[in-house]
Amino acid sequence: MMIWRLEISRFARKARLAIAICTAQIFLLFSSSSTAAEITIACGPSGMDVSYCFKYAQEWAKKTGHTVRNFSPPSSVPDKLALYRQLFAAKSQDIDILQVDLVWPGLLKDHLIDLSPYTRGEEHQHFKSLIEGNTVNGRLVALPWYTDAGVFYYRKDLLARYDQAVPKTWKELSAVAKRIQSAERARGNPDFHGFMFQGKADEGLTCHALEWIAGSGGGQVLGASGEITIRNSAAASALDTAASWIGDISPLGVLNHEPEDSRGVFQNGNALFMRNWPYAWALMQKDDSPVKGKVGIAPMPGLQASGGRSAVGGWQLGVARYSKHPALAADLVLYMTSAAVQRERAIAGAFNPTRPALYQDKDVIAANPHMPALSEMIAKGVIRPSTLTGLKYPQVSQSVWYAAHDVLSGRMSGEEAVARLEKRLERIRRKAWTH
Repeated sequence: MMIWRLEISRFARKARLAIAICTAQIFLLFSSSSTAAEITIACGPSGMDVSYCFKYAQEWAKKTGHTVRNFSPPSSVPDKLALYRQLFAAKSQDIDILQVDLVWPGLLKDHLIDLSPYTRGEEHQHFKSLIEGNTVNGRLVALPWYTDAGVFYYRKDLLARYDQAVPKTWKELSAVAKRIQSAERARGNPDFHGFMFQGKADEGLTCHALEWIAGSGGGQVLGASGEITIRNSAAASALDTAASWIGDISPLGVLNHEPEDSRGVFQNGNALFMRNWPYAWALMQKDDSPVKGKVGIAPMPGLQASGGRSAVGGWQLGVARYSKHPALAADLVLYMTSAAVQRERAIAGAFNPTRPALYQDKDVIAANPHMPALSEMIAKGVIRPSTLTGLKYPQVSQSVWYAAHDVLSGRMSGEEAVARLEKRLERIRRKAWTH
């Protein structure tokens, strides 16, 4: 009888323990489900965007127990910005995380949270110029995700054929381009050109103009405090130099060229030099590319042999001020911009990291041999004055590209253009730039 009672007691204790464990598990299940959140990130509409963005967002979700949803914005950059501004005007909670163009922080600053309290110092691992471009009035409104910089492409085989070095100055560029252009045309290619670039009157031409002006010692249109500095002889001379290429080493058609137009001419073997963005490198290395293995990259030329400057672009990730879960969204941004994720994206998708250390990574270099050279271009890059000018940046940029296009097309001299640009910028600024 005593043994029987003891067994019942043991059974009761086991039953109570099992019930307690089960109750605890049920509590934890409901507790975690009640605190799990859904974060919406605007990765994009295309397969590549989903593959190289949403994939990592899902990894974060799996690690944290939360869920993520992809928001598909328009593919057009201006249309994206217009949609975001509409959503923000309505204080919509539809998006937690959005991709931010490098020239948008000044436009969207009032609608993005300050990420500084969440970064744990990670911002110091990115290129300093990119962090500065994402900081408005002391607030870090986005973290760099991947970057771009103007790249000078050249035909290695043709420079070797004519025993010419890669030009470091605009003067050398013109001389070498003219010589080899004439020689290649004499060899039977009447469509061969010395230098291709993008002269269409749009944001791309603003980037070009900044490169020409900064690379010639003419400043960056505005000073560090927002003062208008464009009216100077170096800036005027830089625009005149660029105009001298039209109809000489560059075809008249570049006045309406976008990046793909220039790439098409260069990749088909009909140009010696080209200014374009890093994306073109991978396309020129494909098996069906006529110039595969024949292309090199270098820093942009400048007025002096020390070289020029590259305009910096790229995309960042920011958290909407109207997010229901700002801390979680910030944590996801930190994961997406982490060294590990950027490294994988660089190796698998040739996305340019925003962390200098990754440009020394042997696996990144093996997949992208051009990246060590690109690192220097980004570090010395020219940032467009979007944070200084805030909501007025679109007007500023339009004024810059109109001035540059007027000079390229021969409608006015560089001196006339910078004088008129100064007046336009003064009218746009009025008493002060809007912050």
